[in-house]
Amino acid sequence: MAGRPDLKEQEKFWDREAGCFDAIYSHQKSRLGVWLDRTFRWDMYERFRYTLREAEPIPGRTFLDVGCGTGMYALELARRQAREVVGLDISGTMVEICRKRALEEQLADQTKFFQTNLLDFHPLQSFDLCIGIGLMDYIAEPLPVLAKMRRLTRDRTILSFPMKGTWRAVLRQIRLNLKKCRVYFYSRSDVEWLLREAGFARYSLKEHGQLLCVTAYVA
Repeated sequence: MAGRPDLKEQEKFWDREAGCFDAIYSHQKSRLGVWLDRTFRWDMYERFRYTLREAEPIPGRTFLDVGCGTGMYALELARRQAREVVGLDISGTMVEICRKRALEEQLADQTKFFQTNLLDFHPLQSFDLCIGIGLMDYIAEPLPVLAKMRRLTRDRTILSFPMKGTWRAVLRQIRLNLKKCRVYFYSRSDVEWLLREAGFARYSLKEHGQLLCVTAYVA
């Protein structure tokens, strides 16, 4: 990642944010905070359920989790008997959290975590499925990333995109800009164009609240 100031800034940001990254799922907030999440960010929970539904069948298959964060998706796939899950994140702090949790849950044999971005990752094998959940929010040039995800996937890729033009997009942009983190939003036509240009054969696209959830098929 040397020589990429945008990635270095993101790495620093996610290292700082790692400690509170799971708060929306762990509910380690005030009662008001938990209520606000369940009322206004319910689509985050639906995105998790959507991803696991679309990933079936999970047992015995291999997964690549791009932008794995603290491992919520990667470790759940391992718990559900995935043969191998590889997680990538640009934050070293996030990767260390993933590795620690995998050891604690005795999932280390099924999982591997690397501090890198996808374009600098060169595995020797492809994967049955690839997921990029909460990833495209922070990618300035998503097409090369999507194209590489397609090349590394044998079956399907599961993605999420934050929708542009929503009230939450405005608030989120203000909040993250104050923290010097860039965030990007998409229309349905933006997503459809990206999927076609990346070379996916077909896809399904569903709106869940203010999120677009996608399952894109290689064949």
